[in-house]
Amino acid sequence: MNALQRLMLDFVALLFPELCPACGTGLHHGEGDICLHCLFDLPYTDYHLHQDNRVARQFWGRLPLHAAMAMLYFKKGTKVQHLVHHLKYKGRTAVGIKLGQLLAERLKQSEQYQDVDLIIPVPLHPKKQKLRGYNQSEYIAKGMAEEMNIPFSTLHLRRLKASATQTKKSRYYRYENMRDIFSLSKAEQMQDLHILLVDDVVTTGATLEACGQVLLNSPIKKLSIAAVAFAE
Repeated sequence: MNALQRLMLDFVALLFPELCPACGTGLHHGEGDICLHCLFDLPYTDYHLHQDNRVARQFWGRLPLHAAMAMLYFKKGTKVQHLVHHLKYKGRTAVGIKLGQLLAERLKQSEQYQDVDLIIPVPLHPKKQKLRGYNQSEYIAKGMAEEMNIPFSTLHLRRLKASATQTKKSRYYRYENMRDIFSLSKAEQMQDLHILLVDDVVTTGATLEACGQVLLNSPIKKLSIAAVAFAE
């Protein structure tokens, strides 16, 4: 890039500044998709360093997982909610890749995730994905795969039915809402693999549980879960 092109880009950025999706301030040149202040200020859980964490405990008695964690605490009105909102509804897919890279950096520090063979994002129903234009969890998985240097797949786990909204449902009804929604294809390709199931936010865990049960009915070796955020 020559000096004139750089000057033109700086001029466009001055007129139409790209804003940090977490705090809304203008991004400086070289900051990427999330400003440096927010990257250091986000509420990290450090769950990747503790096998007995709150996300893992949420699945006790529900799924025989090898490991489970989430990178950030999620609360309404916070920077984390703003990030997730921009990723899911504002088309900021690059934010998903960045969050996936940050998540992967932490998993690389954990012994529990050293032998992951394949990353699988929680799928959206095709109609919902067509309406939104993309699956936000797929971009998170893409960022993780790049950072961890392992493949990710959107071909094996499929969503058969569009579920009703989970908002304001109890844990029992969320689980009932997710029954028989997911299916698996090409299960033989996952023989003896350590699968990492990825989602954006863990709430009751009903969606991840439904996905996990389908995956565990295949010939995989073990299943782990990782998410960007955990709603307390």
